Amino acid sequence: MTTIGIAQMAGLGHRPAENLHRADVLAGRAADAGAALVCFPEQFTTGWSPHVPSGSGEGLEGPTVSALRRTARDHGIAVLGSFLEHTGGKPRNTAVAIDDAGTVVATYAKIHLFSPGGEDRSCTPGEETATFTVDGMTFGIAVCYDLRFPELFRIYADAGADCILVPSAWPCSRLRHFELFVTARALENQCYVLGINAAGGEEPDLPCGGSIAADPDGSIIARGDTNERLIFTELDRDRIRAARSRIPALKDRKSDLYHRLLVNK
Repeated sequence: MTTIGIAQMAGLGHRPAENLHRADVLAGRAADAGAALVCFPEQFTTGWSPHVPSGSGEGLEGPTVSALRRTARDHGIAVLGSFLEHTGGKPRNTAVAIDDAGTVVATYAKIHLFSPGGEDRSCTPGEETATFTVDGMTFGIAVCYDLRFPELFRIYADAGADCILVPSAWPCSRLRHFELFVTARALENQCYVLGINAAGGEEPDLPCGGSIAADPDGSIIARGDTNERLIFTELDRDRIRAARSRIPALKDRKSDLYHRLLVNK
C-alpha cells in the first residue's frame, strides 16, 4: 500500500511566498502521516489564470521549484507541484515531480490548453507525456482540462501507469464534470486517477475543492469538501491487477483495427 496526500489548497493570488510556506506545512503533515507523495493543485502558488503575458513565468531553477525541492528534502517526501514555466515566449503550464531527496524526476507541460478561457492564446502547449516512480508505483501526470481527452490517459495506461495525477483548478460550476471525468478515466484504464483541485472560493467560476481519488473500478475512495485541507488515500497495485483480471478490457482492445478504421475513414 502506498499512501498519497492530496493537498487541496487555495492559490492566494500574488502571494507565492505565503503559498509555498503553507505548502511546506501541508507536506510536513503528509510526511508525518506516512505519505510517500504529496500533490498540490494547478499553479497553486499564484492561482490559475488563462491570461498571462508573454515572457512571464519562471524556470526550473526558480523560486517555486527550488522551494518544493527543499520541502521534499526536508520532510523526506516526494512532491508534485505546478507552476507557470518561462520559455522566453509564451509560458508553459507545467507540473513537476520531485523525489524525497529533492531531485526533479519528471516535468509535464499541459498538452490541452483551456481554449474556452483563452489559455491557448497565452500559453505554449506541451507535446510529451511524463511518468515517475514512487514507492514502486508508476505515476503519470496530466493537468486539469486534459481530463476531457481520454487518449492521453490511454497512453499512460499503455505505458504502465498505476496512477495518473491531475492537478487542477476546476470551477464550481462544472464540478460534476470533474467527478465524472476522474472516475471515467480510472474505470476505462483500470488504474487509479487522483484529481487534485484548488479550493479558491464558492463563486461559480472559482475552484471550490471536491478533490477526489478513484480506484481501478471507478469507485471514489477519497473525496474533499469545499475547504482547504489535506486528504489521504491509499493505492494498492493488487487492486489494479484484480480489476484487469476480472474484466480484461485493456487486453481485448483492437488497436490495429482502430488505426485502420481511422486511416480509411
